[in-house]
Amino acid sequence: MSVAGLTVALGGCGVGDSDDVTLTLVAADYGDSSANGSEEYWTDLVARFEADHPGITVDVRVHAWTDVDREVKAMVDAGDPPDLAQIGAYADYADQDLLYQAGDVLSIPVQADFADQFALAGQVHGVQYGMPFAASTRLLFYNKAHFEDAGLTPPTTWDELASAAGELKDAGVKYPYALPLGSEEAQAETMQWLLSGGAGYVDPNGSYAIDAPENVETFTWLRDELVGKELTGPVAPGELNRADAFEAFANGEVGMLNGHPSLMKMATAKDVEFGMVPVPGVEGADQATMGVADWMMAFKENGHRDQIAEFLDFVYSERNVLDFSRRYDLLPVTDSASEIMAGAKEDADLRPFLDELPLSELYPVSRTSWATVSAGVKAEIGKAVAQDGDPSAVLAALQSTAMSAESRGGSSG
Repeated sequence: MSVAGLTVALGGCGVGDSDDVTLTLVAADYGDSSANGSEEYWTDLVARFEADHPGITVDVRVHAWTDVDREVKAMVDAGDPPDLAQIGAYADYADQDLLYQAGDVLSIPVQADFADQFALAGQVHGVQYGMPFAASTRLLFYNKAHFEDAGLTPPTTWDELASAAGELKDAGVKYPYALPLGSEEAQAETMQWLLSGGAGYVDPNGSYAIDAPENVETFTWLRDELVGKELTGPVAPGELNRADAFEAFANGEVGMLNGHPSLMKMATAKDVEFGMVPVPGVEGADQATMGVADWMMAFKENGHRDQIAEFLDFVYSERNVLDFSRRYDLLPVTDSASEIMAGAKEDADLRPFLDELPLSELYPVSRTSWATVSAGVKAEIGKAVAQDGDPSAVLAALQSTAMSAESRGGSSG
């Protein structure tokens, strides 16, 4: 297993047989410590797979999220791509015709079991290449103790959120509302606010509409009603990263923030009592929340289609999907596993996120331009809510970046 560059093959059955095949999988690490790293999950899964599939060895290399996309790109650039990669985006590789179609390496029942929005998001020109692997949605987390001390109830509208943030500020809460628009994951917080304002990164036709009037209004409101009234804490939103905001919440320093399931474990570990409600919208609870999916893809270079297919059918078995989701507090990407988790007592803490899943909207990941757009948002969006920020100008510049990226690479949607 490889972390930080150390690679050890898993298993090793059939070594020396000329008909044997070794599959290489590069995967992301979902653990938050060495004790629960993803290598443990893959070690168990591969051992069980190899025991029932003599002649197929699986070499899994696990890397941190900060490194894994770069590792895969380096392998592809060197002309030696892995057989499988489980990372954050697939569209560039599909656009270069490097990937098997999902239908080539998945059985019909497995492919049909993917939740509709994830299956669609994995398509390029109507053909699925990206296979969803894990998912999450967002809810508004709030600190119960701070809310009780201030006599507050969870907000359902923007005005209620701003009012509650004002009360929390007066009560001495360090971050009344944490707004992480720093370079780590600003594209996520941005998308959630765009959705709650009634728009998004793209219009209903799938074309970029970053500077839509609704989006300008959203960021103008954030600048004037939250940041301008000093309701977002001592760190400027453009300098606040998601990981730091989550840590501050777990330390009891945050009144409210948008969070995903992993925040539950962080807060519980530090005895912070929290509640979760749908993200507020302009006039009521938001009707659309942000969904995030990570992707599995299969490269054609080594010609191991049949062996890849056997392995992926095992990976996406009900047992393994449930095991991974429960281990890392993530949402399953298959309908069958979602139905089980929705009714299981042991998954009760994830049920609010599961309820949001059918309403979730994903990044425009099928567009090869998305990586450029996402990088632009991370670098620039914090300026829109600065004291002297101009949301209209910042969003217009990002729209220009998007259109330039589209013209260079073409639309893959």
